[in-house]
This record gives sequence, C-alpha cells and structure tokens, in this order.
Amino acid sequence: MAFPGDGTRRETTIIEGPAGTDGSPDTPLPRDLVAAARAAARVEVFTGAGMSADSGLDTFRDANTGIWSNVDPQAMASIDSWARDPEPMWAWYLWRGTLARRAEPNAGHVAVARWGEREDTDVHVTTQNIDDLHERGGSASVAHLHGSLYAFRCSICEKPAAQPEFPTEAAERLAPPSCSLCGNPVRPGVVWFGEALPERDWARAEESMGSADFVVIVGTSGVVTPAANLPHLAAEKGTPILEISPADTALTPLATWSWRTTAAAGLPRLLSALDG
Repeated sequence: MAFPGDGTRRETTIIEGPAGTDGSPDTPLPRDLVAAARAAARVEVFTGAGMSADSGLDTFRDANTGIWSNVDPQAMASIDSWARDPEPMWAWYLWRGTLARRAEPNAGHVAVARWGEREDTDVHVTTQNIDDLHERGGSASVAHLHGSLYAFRCSICEKPAAQPEFPTEAAERLAPPSCSLCGNPVRPGVVWFGEALPERDWARAEESMGSADFVVIVGTSGVVTPAANLPHLAAEKGTPILEISPADTALTPLATWSWRTTAAAGLPRLLSALDG
C-alpha cells in the first residue's frame, strides 16, 4: 500500500467553489475533468462524513459541530467501554440511528445514484458513513467500511439480531436486548476503534478502487485508516481522481483535481456537465 511521498503525490489542480455563491457566473469545469468522467466505464465514489453533512448530519471532526466534540470517542466507540457498561453506548447509537433516519438524502446522494443509471457506466460507492443515505438516495452498489447503524448482532457469538425500535428522544442510558442464542448483549453493527473492518465490504472496496477508471473522493478528511489508504490504489495506477471537499485534506495530494465545494453542490453540477 502506497502513501503520499512515495510516488503517488500529484500536481493537483484546485477548482475554486462552490460555484456562484458570490453572485458570479458559474465557472466551467476543466475540460480534462469532464472528459475523464464522461469516458469512465467504472467509477468509484469514496465518501466520508462530509457526504452526509448536507443532509444535516454532523461530521466527526469539525472543531465546533463534530460528533465527537462533546463526546469522548473512546467512551462511545470501543469494545472495552462496551464490556464495562453498554447502556450509554446503546442509547447513543440508537439516537444516532433516529437522527440519521430523520435525515433525507441530499442532492449529492441522488446525483451519485443517477450517475449509476447511465448507460455503459458502472458506479460503485465505498462509504465510511454508517447511515443508509446512499441506499435511500438510490445507489444499489454500496460497501460500508465502518458498518451500519441499522445492522445488529450479538456482542459475543455474533448472531444477527433484529432491528430494535429507535427512540423518539435522546436518553442517557438504555439496556440492550439479549441475544436469542447465547443471552449476551446485542450490539450495534458498527466498527469500533481497534476492530477489523468487515471483510466482504473491504474486499469489494479494494476491487472497485483498483479497477476504476475514474475516482471521486467526497467529504472525507483522509486520516482514518485503513479506509484512507484505499485511494492510494487508484493513485498508484494513475487513475484520474476528483476530490470534492471545502478544504484541503490528507488525500488532496493524490487528487488530479480538488474542487472546493460540497457534495450537494458539486456532484449534481458534475453530472450536469457530463450530460452537456
């Protein structure tokens, strides 16, 4: 696996945006970007928390609004914390599930799904998000690297468990149900710090990233590994990479183009350019 500085760093073209917010006319996207995206038969879309931010869900690492800003990550995302006292974690994840279910897919989610409906174009999504907004937005091929808020299993024997009823308001503590097979607590089907990523989803993501002829990175800081290592597979092969992010990230040096916009603003405009 390659890392920045070992041959994958590129000369990145910065595209200012979001287009038109200052009252100026929209600046056309670079011709080589549109040509590369239009010619692509296999597109890999790699998304992080910024993809869902336009749906009203907090990102993880924003200093003021990030989901960890008022919560200790180790207290809510480690198997040791779960073993000591699962009730605060169970309540927190169920409430996150409620908030994610109340959110609606944004224009970026819908644009990715529409791109996948184009003739002769196979679009695969690899997401670090644990919501279901890509699926609800219409995407059919999605790998969840960090699990899902809507999958549950036993914390010991890993038997799949039924989806519980989600709360209508936040609570500090809720008791998780017991596994129907072994009686141990049922846990959220998300990946906590130090746990391995789901093998099947990781394999799908590796294959798709390695075989893509165009990659779009949307809304990820690029600092959470091993997920953040995946774009290096495409960079090593010289695959054109478009990053959509309001600011520089750890993955910007891998990008062919880095567009200073958001998922909901940029992805529909890119799709419109392909149809132009």
